[in-house]
Parts: sequence; structure tokens; C-alpha cells
Amino acid sequence: MKLINPAFAEELALTLLKINAVLLRPNEPFVWSSGWNSPIYCDNRLTLTYPIIRKRIASEFARHIKDTNPNVDVITGTATAGIPHAAWVADILDKPMAYVRSKAKNYGMGNQIEGGVRKGQSTIVIEDLVSTGSSAISVVDALQFVGATVPQVNSIFTYGFDVANTLFEEKGIEMYALTDYSTLIQVALENGYVNQSDIELLNQWRKNPEKWPKKI
Repeated sequence: MKLINPAFAEELALTLLKINAVLLRPNEPFVWSSGWNSPIYCDNRLTLTYPIIRKRIASEFARHIKDTNPNVDVITGTATAGIPHAAWVADILDKPMAYVRSKAKNYGMGNQIEGGVRKGQSTIVIEDLVSTGSSAISVVDALQFVGATVPQVNSIFTYGFDVANTLFEEKGIEMYALTDYSTLIQVALENGYVNQSDIELLNQWRKNPEKWPKKI
């Protein structure tokens, strides 16, 4: 995983904290649907509420795509949270846009990919959040199944788990993010959202989220 723009990563991390899109509770953890205890809750959908923020996100994605894959054919969003961001990026770049459902519809045409990505076309996937990476990889698999190529997955935020990095490496897909967990907790410390005494707990979770908050 690589950060698209380290300076913007810090700016965006602080923004997400300010609008409560990210909440940190190292001493009163959240419980994820997976059953993991977590000191962090991330809801990037809140960025949709703020036109200035969502425009900045879209412009950073678009600039990065222009720099790295200017000839990409389609911008593809992940359902559902990646869809609006993909639409804004596609609009800036004047590219076709598609999105991929978590599974094919069981009615109508039975589509899993909406908007259309054809065999031989290249597409970049826009995701709002990468945790284990399995959701993004399932989208990549669906696109590759129809014969599309996927050079990159771009995400607003990633936890940077080793399991996700391994998945992307095994698939040969480059993974880029606007900001990440390491940047976030450093910005949170600098701006008083957490204390120095919280940092050890936060780092422990990042290293072994399945077993946290047990000591590693």
C-alpha cells in the first residue's frame, strides 16, 4: 500500500477526525461485525455531507489517476460507499463510470457490474475503506472475470493490515490510499484526540487486530 499524497494524508486524517467520520476509543473499544474489538470506527460516508471535502477527495484521486494511469478506460466504484466518489472522479476525468455489486442481482438481467466494463478495457477501482481487502479483491475478481484489467485500487482510507497488503500483492494489484491508520493516529495525537498513553494500545491493535486488546 502506498499513500497517494503524504501531505494530503495528514490533512484528510484531521478532517475525518473533525467531522467524526473517524472515532477513536482505545479504552472503550467498538465491536465490528467480524467480532473483532476495535479502538477505531470509520464511516467515510459522512464525507458526502460536506461538498468541499468530497471535492478535495475526488480531485486528489483524479490527479493521481492522471499521473499514473491517464489512459484508463473506466472508473469503477464499489457498492455502495465507493459509488459516489467514483462518479465524481469519472466526471473530473471525463471517463465512463461503472460500479460493482457485492453479488449479482437475482432479478432482471442479473448484473453484478452496472454501467458496463467491457472485455479488454482497463479500470481503476475506487473504494471508501480497505480493512482485510477481501471486499475490494472480490470486486477485482468480478472485473477480471469479464476480461477487464485492473491496475489499481484506490481507497479513501486503509487500516494497512498485513492480510490486505498480501492479498493485493498476490493479485498483482497496486493499492493506493488517500490516508491510513498510521497517519491518522499520529495526527490524532498531535491534535489532542488521543493521549500518548493511548498510542501503545492503538499500535497493538494495528499489529494483531484479531486478538486485541490482549497484550502481544
